[in-house]
Amino acid sequence: MKLPIKKVVEGLLELQETGESGTILGIGPMSKNCLQAALELSHDDDFPVMFIASRNQVDANEFGGGYVNGWDQFKFAEAVKEVEEKIGYQGLSYICRDHGGPWQRDEERNNHLPEQEAMERGKKSYIADIEAGFDLLMIDPTKDPFEVGKVIPLDVVIERTVELIDFCEAERKVRNFPEIGYEVGTEETNGGLTSTETYETFIQRLQVELEKRDLPMPTFIVGQTGTLVRRTDQVGKFNFKNAYDLAKMAKKYGVGLKEHNGDYLDDISLLEHIQSEITATNVAPQYGTEETRAYLKLASLEEKLVENGLITEKSNTKDVLLKHAIASERWRKWMVGNQRDLTTPEIIANPELSEEILDIAGHYTFNNEEVKTEIEKLFSNLWDHNVDGQRYVVDHIKRPIRDYAECYNLRGVSTRIKNTVATYN
Repeated sequence: MKLPIKKVVEGLLELQETGESGTILGIGPMSKNCLQAALELSHDDDFPVMFIASRNQVDANEFGGGYVNGWDQFKFAEAVKEVEEKIGYQGLSYICRDHGGPWQRDEERNNHLPEQEAMERGKKSYIADIEAGFDLLMIDPTKDPFEVGKVIPLDVVIERTVELIDFCEAERKVRNFPEIGYEVGTEETNGGLTSTETYETFIQRLQVELEKRDLPMPTFIVGQTGTLVRRTDQVGKFNFKNAYDLAKMAKKYGVGLKEHNGDYLDDISLLEHIQSEITATNVAPQYGTEETRAYLKLASLEEKLVENGLITEKSNTKDVLLKHAIASERWRKWMVGNQRDLTTPEIIANPELSEEILDIAGHYTFNNEEVKTEIEKLFSNLWDHNVDGQRYVVDHIKRPIRDYAECYNLRGVSTRIKNTVATYN
């Protein structure tokens, strides 16, 4: 029987006392290639891996599915299992909901769904998560379209959080499913959990309300460590003291500190994570960007083979990726200032800007049929000349994951955790 995610975190908290702990990675499942890259490293280096899917990425078909391969929760779980079987995976992998709850799909927020309807949709999504066998559910009711730019009152955040945990636990128990973990809080400033004082107040009050209802304490509480992603850069600054204080505070309640927006961190900041006792970090768009860059490098190789007369009919990978990246509109959330309002003609007329948009938003297009056709043609052309394109893409994604795993002291941490919680039955 697989070790529950809650036991993994308990093991990490114990290992912090001996200096043998690590910071585990929550990886945005941007594609099947990304799953394979993470699982291969997890298998080879013996560390747990979490796949963290937002509702925009993976969701029930009645809500439109997700932009990642059109996956609903069941297809997502099947894809993880298929890759595990393909590579002979023997390790600890966890399927997790990132930012679950009301208004977490873009259209729900943009359409200003009433609270009751948004909560019902969030609950239906959680039921699908539970039935698909998710190991961890993030309860995040803080993206309220009626409170734009405002700090949502702590009472409201706690009330909605408890209601959703209560609902999920009832649905889990009626199906006789094993225990799952919960993640609460948010990195968003409108969640109000940006100071250590508010953070502990939130934990204390949440604990009281959960105990009243005989509900479990969360596995993770998200805290703001100073990280912030814009474009394809880490524009925040990792705040060691804040991270350390939040981690110690969470640990008093048997909970792990979870960091979001961990993409593109430098090695020094990564190395600080062990000393600051952060138990987990989420990284998502970076790995999608790395996959886009891998396709573009292969397309450049294809171009050179055309120039040398070895390929007569090349794919149109780059242009098709760019066209659909712009059309996705998803790059806007990562831009800064007036650049969020750019038009398609403005982007196309500016080669430098086009490259930037493609770098940011290429991964949102991987499930587009035209994009898939061109990538298949690219791979076929290169295969004829002894280049395994798919293998190159997987290995390219592995590079930044490996960097994080090394700095986060993850090699062998699964075995160390199992030895620490050996009394688990």
